[in-house]
Amino acid sequence: MIVGLEHPDDCGVVRVAHDLAIVTTVDVFTPVVDSPFDYGRIAAINSLSDIYAMGARPVSAVSVAGFPDTRLPLGILTEILKGLIAGAAACGVPVVGGHTVKNPEPLFGLAVTGVAHPDRLVLKGGARSGDILVLTKPLGIGVLTTALKNAGLSPEGIVRVTELMLTPNDKAATIMLRHGAHAATDITGFGLLGHALEMARGSGLTIELHWSAIPVLAEALPLAETGLFPGGARTNLKAYLERVTLDPALAEWQSLLLADPQTSGGLLIAFPPARVDAALSDFAAEGIPARRIGRTLEPGARDVVVCSPEVSAADRHG
Repeated sequence: MIVGLEHPDDCGVVRVAHDLAIVTTVDVFTPVVDSPFDYGRIAAINSLSDIYAMGARPVSAVSVAGFPDTRLPLGILTEILKGLIAGAAACGVPVVGGHTVKNPEPLFGLAVTGVAHPDRLVLKGGARSGDILVLTKPLGIGVLTTALKNAGLSPEGIVRVTELMLTPNDKAATIMLRHGAHAATDITGFGLLGHALEMARGSGLTIELHWSAIPVLAEALPLAETGLFPGGARTNLKAYLERVTLDPALAEWQSLLLADPQTSGGLLIAFPPARVDAALSDFAAEGIPARRIGRTLEPGARDVVVCSPEVSAADRHG
């Protein structure tokens, strides 16, 4: 076993040959959009993300489903499963089976099997002091899906957040490997702050995040300023405060955005300084809105420090 419960990462990893490791993960969540088909596609893309975050290649998946068959028509179940299969197929991954149980609310995702060379895995605990941190998708997904659930999201916002959640991290992972990333993780339920904490603790370093450089969905900003967040954002932030130093100039909503749970979020990648400019150029060429958002430091009193240096609008929003 290379990665297991003693040092948890985005996936479990078992070596089966000197040049082959099997990488496994499972992820499920409740609906975040109204369309059953799109929900299924997003669930598939989200489940595959852990495999990509570790630099592995997904090769097969099985569906994991919970469905309230006494409350919702079975036609909805069919559409969700079609979406799961379509989302995985778009990434070249066949869904080869699955299991469905009765559940009070819909709950869908995939158990995914991937492969990687044991020496080429990218672990969340591999960052080195002086690395540059890059985020490949903007924050604010949790804010927008919360607004959608409350019928408070514009049609343009619905399209934007759906497209973002349907964007897989496969191309970002290819670029990550090409440029020798030291560490990576995908941003999901713990928010950027929580996943940065995992990387910092796993690497034995302090992470410095620059608030002004962190990309945020334009549609999410006015909603965040009014305090519209999923409950998980406040729960997350409260859990992290003892291990984080937040710039006192940050408003509460800015801190909450850092803890906003993401569905099918981007990758947080630690690059060697000499490789980051070339990586950012490749991200841009692929249409990936990656941004440099911080760096790693020698270990300090707190695992993550959030400051707010001024950066150009181009560096933040592209």
